[in-house]
Amino acid sequence: MKNINWKKYTFEFFSIFIAVVSAFALTNWNDNRNSRTSEQKILIEIKNGIGIDTQDFEANIKGHELSLRANEIFRDLLGNKPVAQDSIDLFYISLFRDYTPLINRSGYESLKESGLKTITNDALRLEIITLYDYHYGIVEILDNVNEMQSFQNYFTPVNELLHPFMEFDDEGNLIKIEHPKALSEDQRKEILSYLWRLENNRKYKLGKYNSVLEVMDNAEKNLQREIRS
Repeated sequence: MKNINWKKYTFEFFSIFIAVVSAFALTNWNDNRNSRTSEQKILIEIKNGIGIDTQDFEANIKGHELSLRANEIFRDLLGNKPVAQDSIDLFYISLFRDYTPLINRSGYESLKESGLKTITNDALRLEIITLYDYHYGIVEILDNVNEMQSFQNYFTPVNELLHPFMEFDDEGNLIKIEHPKALSEDQRKEILSYLWRLENNRKYKLGKYNSVLEVMDNAEKNLQREIRS
């Protein structure tokens, strides 16, 4: 025992200990770096997806606004007021057009595959989940529920009443809709009731679009801050 070189063994022990701890620390650091890199990629993908969704929603908003303008034109037509006929075909199509939101979910799906805990910021994670599972869900439901379907519910009854007053060119394109003076008062009121419902449905959708766009804008800003951190 007296011949044992304690200093040697102590040095070797601490050398091995430091090497093991260092290797563990390096592995842990590398795992954290990989996790952060994966998180950053997903955050960027989600942010880019929200940017694409914003453009789609804004285009749908413009479409609904055009359809509301068509509502005004056909109210004027029923009221025997002057109506320009150069774009009557566009407005007649727009009157019944539905605008379907095309939501980009690739980033959110990547997040769910890797695990929601991939996003370490709890508040941001909840914000993203709420956006995709709640706010986007509302917009999609509005587009799918039967009572909100413009073309399906209102084109046929309105067209049956107005087609006798339509003029077409030789190629079958709509070029004019005369004032439907021959309609009975009940028929005129029937069309006005459809226009009223179309208008209210679109205004309700526009309200939801605008409120969701605010949520999307906040989420995009918070994502950008997290990406830069």
